[in-house]
Amino acid sequence: MRIRILEPIAEIKQKKKKVCAYARVSTDSRRQEDSLENQQETYELLIRSNPEYEFAGVYSDQGISGYCEKRPGFQEMIRKAKTGEIDLIITKSISRFARNTVTVLKVARELKGLGIGIFFEEQKINTLSGDGEMMLAVLSSFAQEESRSMSENNKWTIRKKFEQGEVMINTERFLGYDKDEYGGLSINVKEALIVAFLFDMTLFGLGSSRLKNLLNDLGVKSVTVGDWHEGSIGGVLKNEKYKGDCHLQKTFTPENKRNQTRQNRGEVQSYYITDNHPAIVSADLWERVQEERNRRKKERNIGSDGTAKYQNRYPLSGMLVCPYCGKNLRRRQVHKKRIQWWCSTYIEKGKQVCHGIRVEDTEVQKQSITEPTVVEEVELNGKKHYRYTSKAEFGNRCQQRPECAEAADGSVLPGINRPRRTAIKL
Repeated sequence: MRIRILEPIAEIKQKKKKVCAYARVSTDSRRQEDSLENQQETYELLIRSNPEYEFAGVYSDQGISGYCEKRPGFQEMIRKAKTGEIDLIITKSISRFARNTVTVLKVARELKGLGIGIFFEEQKINTLSGDGEMMLAVLSSFAQEESRSMSENNKWTIRKKFEQGEVMINTERFLGYDKDEYGGLSINVKEALIVAFLFDMTLFGLGSSRLKNLLNDLGVKSVTVGDWHEGSIGGVLKNEKYKGDCHLQKTFTPENKRNQTRQNRGEVQSYYITDNHPAIVSADLWERVQEERNRRKKERNIGSDGTAKYQNRYPLSGMLVCPYCGKNLRRRQVHKKRIQWWCSTYIEKGKQVCHGIRVEDTEVQKQSITEPTVVEEVELNGKKHYRYTSKAEFGNRCQQRPECAEAADGSVLPGINRPRRTAIKL
């Protein structure tokens, strides 16, 4: 009789769940940073101490609202979950995961379809359970409403502080001042020299463009430690804080428009405080600079809000059009005080966007131009000449040709090999 010896069956090990955690804090303050570090350490210890779990990381975001879906840590976690690197996500609460009910439910349902659960510690909800989604919908709605209520309370508190003359200024994006130990503004001497220089040079006759170039050439950095721009120069020159005053509630956030700031043009109450802090420039100097800037705007026919174009500054302003991008030509003074008309796209964005066109002012002055006119360069017998076509005629002619395209703003772009048959005015 043959005897068969049976070997003991090896114990089948249960596969561990790949578990990660998600943590978020709303601000990037030092206190919040410490809180985030503590959360990360706690979650890592919690997951590693569970024999059924395999640690899959701790993902976090700092200083980003829960209403925003485009959080780097959050997005990376969801991506890895979809690729099978995560089986379960642990997070403190629904509000830490997301403030928006739609976002919470969308992500929860999407991951549930892949067999991936989310466990909310405070609410003790697992999205893979039978009643998990129903409880999640109810509680996330409460969390969203709570967040909205907190936001409204914060706005009310800020308005009350404004009414009482309490100033709230972020000096990290404000050149010339620091915060003292009591929260007041104190002059930063090094930065104040830059501010005073801009005011003095403006009265000396330098415009924003020349000041921008001068500061950048000297290697002077802006408050954001970057290069200067004409807009940042103007922002300094029109800021009343440099004469010691403070205009509160210049901007506001519209209802139901989170993370959107608009210029306050009377939509909400604003407040003006005089002699709030030490001045860098005198009130007289500040007022003279404003008068000078307004004078320059008037000369260039720019509206008081700064939004108008250079209309009617010169007889041909707004009348000459680039044949390649459809934008207006702008008057420029070049070498030896020669006057030329250049494509505005080329000036602002360079030849990589539009190779542009340059026309001598002496040439266009010979023409009788009474309507928007496209100026084209053509060669005749080896010499350069210009052709002038009304914008309307140019557009109609171009639209008849399949090789012509239309720009995003509706202006007509000519084809590269478009035949040139219009009579040349010599």
